[in-house]
Order: sequence, then C-alpha cells, then structure tokens
Amino acid sequence: MIGTIFWQGRPVPFQPGESVASALNRAGIRAFGLFCGIGQCQGCLVAIEGRTFEACLMRCRDGVEIDTAGVTDA
Repeated sequence: MIGTIFWQGRPVPFQPGESVASALNRAGIRAFGLFCGIGQCQGCLVAIEGRTFEACLMRCRDGVEIDTAGVTDA
C-alpha cells in the first residue's frame, strides 16, 4: 500500500494509481453508489475537501478526508 485516505474518519489504505471508488469498494465500504465506473452516472459522488467529485474518477491522495456530507449534484 502507498497511503491512506479517510472515509468519514475511518482509515482506508490504497494502492498506487487507485481511484477513491476502488479503494472504498475494496475496503467493503458501499455507502455510495458505484455503477458505471466511468463518471457518467454520477452515482458515486463524494465530498473531498468540501467539493463534490465522482469517486470513480478521483485518484487517491494520501491523507485526504472523504465523506458524503454536503454532496450536491451541482
């Protein structure tokens, strides 16, 4: 493993180049919708540093806090 992201405060390890969705899915976290895996459905929206992103398109960065709080479709 190369680093750790934090899902609602819970540490989640990730591998080099791994997407947020992949790391969360591998850790058994399924609190967000992962359907298409290419950013089209927007089912995997998460809040990262106060902004909304598709988890399937966002690469993991060590120490990043991720949550569902405050996620909007805007």
